Amino acid sequence: MTHSRIRYFIIGFTAAGGLTLAPAVRAHGAGGAEHQFQMMDSNGDGKISADEHAAGAKKMFETMDADKDGKVTATEMTAAHEKVTGEKAKVRGMSAADKIKMVDTNGDGVVTADEHAAGAKKMFEKMDTNKDGSLSKDEMVAGHKMMMEKNGK
Repeated sequence: MTHSRIRYFIIGFTAAGGLTLAPAVRAHGAGGAEHQFQMMDSNGDGKISADEHAAGAKKMFETMDADKDGKVTATEMTAAHEKVTGEKAKVRGMSAADKIKMVDTNGDGVVTADEHAAGAKKMFEKMDTNKDGSLSKDEMVAGHKMMMEKNGK
């Protein structure tokens, strides 16, 4: 996987409902969020629409769902982290199970595509601070910074 693809995966994970790969995201910081912004701005208009954000979240879910059963388990999430970063998932920070709990609305211990999409939508709404229906680069960078601070990273 290319360095750009790794950043896309890592920052996309954060944007998609707060499911963070904290050590890797910290390593990329705001520069990673800026790069993610460019990757998600598929029409090049300088902003991320709700549809563009949802498409990025969907791609992220598909990457994590290794067995393609429509659900992401803690094991799949950990494996995705290791595949993307080339590092073992760290005990430090939130566990994959804790990350799942953030968007697992039915409490079954796995994240479905619908739950993930809903979490991504909620995160988009939080990051869209001026409520214009799109994310500016500044809003995306601030949103990622907020998530890192919220999770003590």
